[in-house]
Amino acid sequence: MYQALYRKWRPKAFADVVGQEHITDTLRRQTAQGRLSHAYLFTGTRGTGKTTCAKILAKAVNCRHPVDGDPCNQCSACLGIDNGSLLDVLELDAASNNGVDHVRALRDEAIYSPASVRYRVYIIDEVHMLSTAAFNALLKILEEPPAHLIFILATTELHKVPATILSRCQRFAFKRIQPQDIARRLLYVAEQENLTLETAAAELLSRLADGALRDALSLLDQCAAAGGIIDAGRVLDVLGLAGNVQTAELMEHVLRRDAQAALVLLDRLYSGGKDVGALLGELAALSRDLLIRMTAPEGGAALLSGGYDTALMDRLCQGVSPSRLIFMATQLQSVCAGLALSANRRTDAELCLLRLCDESLCGDVTALAARLTRLEEGRPAARPPREAPPVRTQPKPAEAAAPKAAPPPEPAPPEDPPPWEEEAPPPYGLPAEDKPVPPEPASPPPPRSAGKSGDLWRELVEQYKNQLTPMYWYLLDDASGALEEGVMVVRCNDDFTLETLNCPEVAQVIQTVTGQRLGQSVGVRFVLGSKTAAPAQQDKLEELIRQGSRYDSFTVK
Repeated sequence: MYQALYRKWRPKAFADVVGQEHITDTLRRQTAQGRLSHAYLFTGTRGTGKTTCAKILAKAVNCRHPVDGDPCNQCSACLGIDNGSLLDVLELDAASNNGVDHVRALRDEAIYSPASVRYRVYIIDEVHMLSTAAFNALLKILEEPPAHLIFILATTELHKVPATILSRCQRFAFKRIQPQDIARRLLYVAEQENLTLETAAAELLSRLADGALRDALSLLDQCAAAGGIIDAGRVLDVLGLAGNVQTAELMEHVLRRDAQAALVLLDRLYSGGKDVGALLGELAALSRDLLIRMTAPEGGAALLSGGYDTALMDRLCQGVSPSRLIFMATQLQSVCAGLALSANRRTDAELCLLRLCDESLCGDVTALAARLTRLEEGRPAARPPREAPPVRTQPKPAEAAAPKAAPPPEPAPPEDPPPWEEEAPPPYGLPAEDKPVPPEPASPPPPRSAGKSGDLWRELVEQYKNQLTPMYWYLLDDASGALEEGVMVVRCNDDFTLETLNCPEVAQVIQTVTGQRLGQSVGVRFVLGSKTAAPAQQDKLEELIRQGSRYDSFTVK
């Protein structure tokens, strides 16, 4: 019967354990010197060798012919522990034996001496799954165990183990195995199994394993089942990954804000059988590498995943700010976490790419920050509004027939003109050369009466709000407007209000609504100035003054 590679090539001695020399050397010396503890606690992520080292330690303390603290793997005790026939070494799974009754049965049985070896060893895997009552039942025997009893506890979640248990154990922390150590072990196993494994494929498998040698052996076993030479392309096809080249191409489209090219590439990868979750995960890893490369170019090289060359990363980093990379990594992490509950994973991936290409589509503070950034950089908005036809005034026939006189010489401008004397920018909706001309006194009034300027602004500001996003509502309430010579002049109290409202989107709404109200085309100009008292309030104040003077002249008879 075929045996999985991670089971077949499980280390049988401390010297075979990969990447945990700080633990294996200590355990080997303790075994050789006979300075054993009654309780050990092995912590660390999956696939790093916790259960393997527990079995090796159980063999080493019971081996009849140990070699410098290592088991000989030839005596009856070592062979019995390997095949599970030795009842004095018992391996328990706390996930399925987590009740207090199981621990009480173990405690009652542990007082008996071993039958054929020196020590009775209990290996409790995933010990954090024990209930509170089970931990309390285990505590007493763990504090004062018999001389022939050794406990070896293993867990991946150390924070769930009570402090009373931790204080009675020798704790050993297993670290993630380095990718180069995993790749070296994979090449050795492939050579012993007569598998043709290329170095690039071994390095790719070591990065995908995320520090777990057991995961790397399982991935190698999966790729070997397809037969033939195991190269990087075979690994990507079998595991449904996009690959570094295609991931870098997709990242380049996103950084250039080319949403169409990004969606087309995503469709091609999706049609080719690539998993969208794995693709977004690769994008998140690449954005992390770019952020580290940009913020720590010298000492951060050891933190990179190593899947991309330096020239490619430097080219992708050009013109990109760290804040955008942080936004991209956060957005990708959030979408990847929610794909498990998604009704349509492809749609979520497409929406994520659209938000990465244009932050203003997020609809939150990020969208406002993106708009402010565009204003600061002087870039146009993503969707320019349609401009209204300009109002051109026809010259009088007499003026048109009269010859033009030579213009007088222009005076030299001052060296440093004050800001209040600078020419104001042309209003929205009217070209700079076609400024509105004030009507003559004899000209007829406009078709529809607009009333006073303050009344017109208060009447129209609510209509402006109905067509704008909420981010502009407060700023419009804080500003004031007045119709001056065919141009709606919006006065802002501060620079922030002026920079935010002075955009084509707001100007288009004000121009359209005001033009519909007055029945003619108008322009829009945003200026910086203090908000004056509303005319309605002044009218009310004058009315109160008149009433007061009337009451003063009233005489009681």
